[in-house]
Amino acid sequence: MNRNLNRRLTFLKIAGVIFSVLIIQSCGENTKENTSTDKTEYTDTVSVEAEKIQARELTFLKTFNGTLEGEEQANIISKIPERIMEIKVRVDQYVKAGTILFELDKGGASSQFYQAQAVFLNAQKDLERMKNLFNEGAVSRQALDQAQTGFDVAKANFESARSTVEITSPLSGVVTAINVNIGDIANPAIVMATVANTFRMEAKLNVGESDVPSFYSGQPVEIYSEMNPELIIPGKVYQISGSADIQSRSFEVRAVFTNSKDKWFKPGMFCRVNVNMKTKQGALTIPVSSLVRNNNSSGVFVINQDKVSFRSIKEGISDGKHIEVLSGLNEGDMVVTLGMNKLKDGTVVIVSNK
Repeated sequence: MNRNLNRRLTFLKIAGVIFSVLIIQSCGENTKENTSTDKTEYTDTVSVEAEKIQARELTFLKTFNGTLEGEEQANIISKIPERIMEIKVRVDQYVKAGTILFELDKGGASSQFYQAQAVFLNAQKDLERMKNLFNEGAVSRQALDQAQTGFDVAKANFESARSTVEITSPLSGVVTAINVNIGDIANPAIVMATVANTFRMEAKLNVGESDVPSFYSGQPVEIYSEMNPELIIPGKVYQISGSADIQSRSFEVRAVFTNSKDKWFKPGMFCRVNVNMKTKQGALTIPVSSLVRNNNSSGVFVINQDKVSFRSIKEGISDGKHIEVLSGLNEGDMVVTLGMNKLKDGTVVIVSNK
């Protein structure tokens, strides 16, 4: 009897312990669930920055690639294929119009220099002799005129022959390039040197047929180089080609600008040209930073009563900072501009830049 009673007491004690353990575990799980629920509610609230949509004046800015030239620029070539005997200038040297840049072999097979020089000197002597005889009354005016004509022709031929072997600059400016060496054969098909006036420069750009109608003479532009993007120089369009290039099907547009004080821009450099293509008044705009692209569509997250929803939009022109909204939004809508990567439809947000 006592043995059975002891067994029952032991069984009840064990059952009590097991029941207590189960209650403790159940309480722990409820605590974890509550903690997990609280945490989920906390992480679903996202801090973002936002901005109200408003109408503004919007200028459509487009950037083109271009190359630079001096406003006055000459590519120096030889008229005859003769050996280069002397190079009289160096790169970055300022020269005046008429300065001799190269001397070719005056006695070469293609040169007529010495022959023309001999004829000229002989004609010069004949003219002097005829003048003296005319003053003495020994020859007629007609004879003197013939001598003068012979001298003028010989002088012109000599100057022409000399210009083929003494190559000069046709304008005043800076030697920006020398492409040959002493001893080379001057090939008439190759540019030997370039001389340019770098005080004022030209930006030459090729424009597609869809953009040409937006260009006009006097149109303001900005010229800069990716080598020095902080140096931006204002300029103006002054020439628009009336026909397209046959091969590229593009139109040549030229803009002129004043070089920087240190003449940083050089002929032959690549440049970038910002052009104000179109200005629109009262355009409904959003910051470019707020735009979210999803596959082939684009849109923004709109805030309504502290929750966001994704809304597709139709884009218009852009100035690089703001973009026009043609449909999908209304003036006064609040769009998210920072923190979009953490959002989805229904996310609760806190606007941190109110």
